[in-house]
Amino acid sequence: MRDRTIIINGVSKAYAMTGWRIGFMAAPEWIIKGCNKLQGQYTSGPCSVSQKAAEAAYTLSQDCVEEMRQAFERRRDLIVELASDIPGLEVNKPEGAFYLFPKCSHFFGKHYGDKTIANSTDLALYLLEEAHVATVGGDAFGDPECFRMSYATSDDNIREALRRIREALERLK
Repeated sequence: MRDRTIIINGVSKAYAMTGWRIGFMAAPEWIIKGCNKLQGQYTSGPCSVSQKAAEAAYTLSQDCVEEMRQAFERRRDLIVELASDIPGLEVNKPEGAFYLFPKCSHFFGKHYGDKTIANSTDLALYLLEEAHVATVGGDAFGDPECFRMSYATSDDNIREALRRIREALERLK
């Protein structure tokens, strides 16, 4: 299996270091060489501060990983509960990352003012404009009937965002 196995990981999820863009890859040498050629054309080396932070994340106490796992589990359960209570959203419980991806096609064809919600991208724009909550249409993630919400924020922010989303969706006719 060693010659057929590729492992890719990073610090974004486990250490709450999204945006730092630090990761690693373990694979057979011929794959690593090919990836190095590609990667060298797409990005430059990460800054020294990011590298030192990633080193600390991997080498110091790992207690923070369990603390963050518990926090994200609590946030996930909170956003699932609140979103499930919004009529028209179909919600599944996420099993990874920190995004909720509810089905929102119930709102397609509904109106606000002179605009019509035709797809999840329109709904995301509506929620940004009317509820002041940033979401992303599901087209980019493989399901145009859904939209993506992050729960990588505080419990209070999640509650407030879902309150605003509920109110905005209730205004659609």
